[in-house]
Amino acid sequence: MATEKKDNWSTEAYQTSASFVPKLAIKVMQWLDPQKDDFILDIGCGDGVLDLQIAHITSQGSGGLYGIDSSKAMIEAAKQKCAGTERCSFQVMDATDLINQPSFQKEDFDKVFSNAAMHWILRPESKREVFFTGVKNALKPGGTFAFEMGGLGNVSEIRAAIHMAVGRRIGLARVREIDPWFFPDENWVRHIMEERVGGWKVEQIERQWRPTDADEGGVEGWIRLMAADFFQDFTQEKEKEECIREIVDVLDEVCKKPAVGGDGNGGGYMFSYVRLRVLATKL
Repeated sequence: MATEKKDNWSTEAYQTSASFVPKLAIKVMQWLDPQKDDFILDIGCGDGVLDLQIAHITSQGSGGLYGIDSSKAMIEAAKQKCAGTERCSFQVMDATDLINQPSFQKEDFDKVFSNAAMHWILRPESKREVFFTGVKNALKPGGTFAFEMGGLGNVSEIRAAIHMAVGRRIGLARVREIDPWFFPDENWVRHIMEERVGGWKVEQIERQWRPTDADEGGVEGWIRLMAADFFQDFTQEKEKEECIREIVDVLDEVCKKPAVGGDGNGGGYMFSYVRLRVLATKL
């Protein structure tokens, strides 16, 4: 019997360590350009912050929104946030399984949207083509797919610190296996969508370095939330905590912003986010 994958997401931890994620989605939301009559699928919807914004628009017309996420905790949070909003539904689902869901393969959606989720979704190489095929089959002809994800170079300082500390304990080969992220570049996206899968036209694409201030959870909060998969092999809590402490101590220095003012207080922390933003049309 297949075992259910552990849900490492906590909505409370997300609010203290990654609340900036939906707040910084202004440009990809502009590319999505939701209209009141649009029927929109949100892939990796998270806690529903952006869905509430979209639903305020679609509820003014005949449109609607359907959000999916692999995290039950996030789906429950999204349902609560959007409770009472017309034609707004949510479901726990692995987005790479979209192609196997007949109700999502009927070319019903006007637009598909995804923010800060696909670098997780596309991590398994074997799932990449089926993911884009499943999204394509969900869209009406001429429909658009607007997404933003981590791009090549994303949080490189964090990944280096993690790979070194965890790799010294379990080996770099194993770290590469459990690394939960995939950060591609523009060429990769064009190739897989337009050539390997086909039926897509990439209309706009850009990769942007976007230095991002840490949330109130700081470096440690980010590591414990976003990088939880890296510590799955540790059977001893003491060894796990020592590894996390080593990573955090390094990043506290590397990511530290200069002190401001005469009191010598620190200016917080900065993460080197690189965002890959795409707008594609189904042919």
